[in-house]
Amino acid sequence: MANGNDTQPEKNKYKFLFISWEALSGDLAWKIKNEGHEVKCWIKNVADEYDGFVEKVGGDWKDYIKWADVVVFDDVGFGKDADELRKEGKAVIGGSEYTDSLEDNREFGQAEMKRLGMLTLPSWDFDDYDKALQFIKENPGRYVYKPSGFVPGDWRGLLFAGKEEDGRDLYEVLEQNKKIISKKIKQFQLQKFVSGVEVGASAFFNGEKFITPILVAFEHKRLFPGELGPMTGEMGTSMFWCEPNRLFRETTGKMEEDLRKSGYVGYIDINCIVNGRGIYPLEFTCRFGYPTINIQQEGVLSEWGEFLYAIAHKEDYALRTKKGFQVGVVCVVPPFPYEDKSEFEIYKDLSILFKKPSTDGIHLGDIKITDGVWRVAGESAYVLIITGSGSTMEEARKQAYLRIDNIMLVNMFYRTDIGANWKDDGDRLQTWGYMDQIQWPLQKTDIK
Repeated sequence: MANGNDTQPEKNKYKFLFISWEALSGDLAWKIKNEGHEVKCWIKNVADEYDGFVEKVGGDWKDYIKWADVVVFDDVGFGKDADELRKEGKAVIGGSEYTDSLEDNREFGQAEMKRLGMLTLPSWDFDDYDKALQFIKENPGRYVYKPSGFVPGDWRGLLFAGKEEDGRDLYEVLEQNKKIISKKIKQFQLQKFVSGVEVGASAFFNGEKFITPILVAFEHKRLFPGELGPMTGEMGTSMFWCEPNRLFRETTGKMEEDLRKSGYVGYIDINCIVNGRGIYPLEFTCRFGYPTINIQQEGVLSEWGEFLYAIAHKEDYALRTKKGFQVGVVCVVPPFPYEDKSEFEIYKDLSILFKKPSTDGIHLGDIKITDGVWRVAGESAYVLIITGSGSTMEEARKQAYLRIDNIMLVNMFYRTDIGANWKDDGDRLQTWGYMDQIQWPLQKTDIK
């Protein structure tokens, strides 16, 4: 029987240094801070994002390395630095030269997929738009245009999926826009189009092996419901955690040996098109996904600081997750997804208020705290990510949208159909034999 003298063992507290090109991982840093750990954030291109939420530091990020127990790189482009720190014995999450190349260089990424026996789609790489146009003329077909190499963050989502079987629509788009696009996107890829369900298979890697359960996720990248409008980084995602399945084993799971050789520690995802003929991997994400990392917090029961510290030290870890489904919805204000400083000035510093005093399922985009009030910050107009969970996808959707209804922000907008395709997509995945592979993870909380 418990008595008043019983005390809980004191939890270990660690020091985390987050390093970022842009303000991407503030929400995770805030989460870890709220768990009781010390957190510092070095962000190269930042204004007032996360003011009042986390401690931001300036100068050279290398000056804080000795202070940190764990260094977290939240984006690609830090691979060389991450590799060097690991060689020096530092605990590091994210980054390696190998994984940077997997994501940034589509040609290299596709070559690695082929080498490992994945069922890749035919693709062709270009650095000359006229040569690409000539290729379409000589090889009529339906293609997807994808940027490759280093691309500024706001141009990464500039994809175009042709709808005409002879490629005429893609030809006209590239012909009419090549002078504009070529100023920012020097390298690109044309990939054969294939229809099916778009789905991601991902997991955390501890430097030696994948941590289970793994994640299956469905992204919604277009601005408007029904997958209409311009591409964005992402407007929302639905997901579930499960034991490794066919989808994972035939894609991301094949990367284990090469990730181990590279020394990589962190999150990795392969986005795929799945149909009755097979699984076609499209591209790598070798970093936290955004807003995936925010939505993952809705489904993960373990403490994030403890988890990241463990895998950064190559420890095995029993990640505890919820059964069922999670949904995350991105909430923005004008001029998102476009840059218009005069328009954004209308919304910058506006208050974010809540009808009821609850921030459950509320995750930080580019916001700050001033005088105790949450306010729009930064320049992106990307404000909040709202999450929900449930034993069914519809229950998760309902919780997420009820939480959105609690928010008061002038002219806030969002997609209303995140996760709504699950009924059709789930049926198709089951028909094709992929859903039979899903096993919910057994949790410690399930054992009495």
